[in-house]
Amino acid sequence: MAEASSTAAGLETITLGAGCFWCVEAVYQRVVGVESVESGYMGGIVNNPSYGQICTGETGHAEVIQLKYKPSKVSPTDLLEIFFKMHDPTTKNRQGADVGTQYRSAIFYHSEEQKQAAEEVIAAVQPKFGSKIVTEVTAASDFFVADKGHQDYYSRNKSSNGYCRLVIHPKLSKVKHDKYKSPGVMSKVLGALSS
Repeated sequence: MAEASSTAAGLETITLGAGCFWCVEAVYQRVVGVESVESGYMGGIVNNPSYGQICTGETGHAEVIQLKYKPSKVSPTDLLEIFFKMHDPTTKNRQGADVGTQYRSAIFYHSEEQKQAAEEVIAAVQPKFGSKIVTEVTAASDFFVADKGHQDYYSRNKSSNGYCRLVIHPKLSKVKHDKYKSPGVMSKVLGALSS
């Protein structure tokens, strides 16, 4: 298991997969206490895979985001409650129209505290779903950063990209949590654009 990342700034790291990393990144960029969000890949058998390799489904990697967060401001439990509100954890290797092992629901924990939080949150939210939660809970392994074009995707493309308007924007509007900063006015503007 990768060690919990602690720095002089008191940051910790957790890695999450919940479908296309563009969606997940956009949600967690709005969470109080999250200091950085980086899109990439984890959980596979190939070193330094390309996006093209990931899309074949043959490397075993999931599209993930790696968060650095301040545990004094947001807990692993908070982060995981948001995780289960922003995607469907009951569909194996799929989120909406995105299908393949790279789109699986996965929590890659970096500490025993995160592992315990994952198990507790899954037990707490399971009754809210009609089907069994299939989210993988696995120790973090090597993280491979996705190319620059995949970083900060929603912020750079929200007004000009159909995927942003039709897929990412509804996810941003759906999350309700006291640690989540709602997209607010931009939400109304983009909602009108997608109508």
